[in-house]
Amino acid sequence: MELTADQRRHLKSLAHHLNPVVMIGNNGLTDAVLREIAVNLDAHELIKVRVLGDDREARAAFMEQICADLQAAPVGLIGKLLIIYRPTEEGKSRIVLPKAKKK
Repeated sequence: MELTADQRRHLKSLAHHLNPVVMIGNNGLTDAVLREIAVNLDAHELIKVRVLGDDREARAAFMEQICADLQAAPVGLIGKLLIIYRPTEEGKSRIVLPKAKKK
C-alpha cells in the first residue's frame, strides 16, 4: 500500500498523541509479535510500535517486514518508534485520508 506525502503527514499528526501498543524486544520480530501487531491494526488502523535496541538498520528492516507481511503502509520511523497504518475493510474505515492530488 502506497501513501502520498499529504496522507503520510495527516497520519503522523493523528499518531502524535498515541502511545506504543506493541514492543519489539531482544528476540526481534517473532510470530507472536506479528500477531499482536495485526490484532492492534485491526482494532485501531493506526498504531505505534516501540523497538528496543539501538540498531537503526534493524528498525528499518522490522518496518519493511511488518508492512510486507501484514499488507500495511509505513507512515514513519521516528527514533525507536514505528508508525504503521492499515485500513480496515472498504467503507468501514474510521480514518479518512486526504485525497491524492492528480498530476
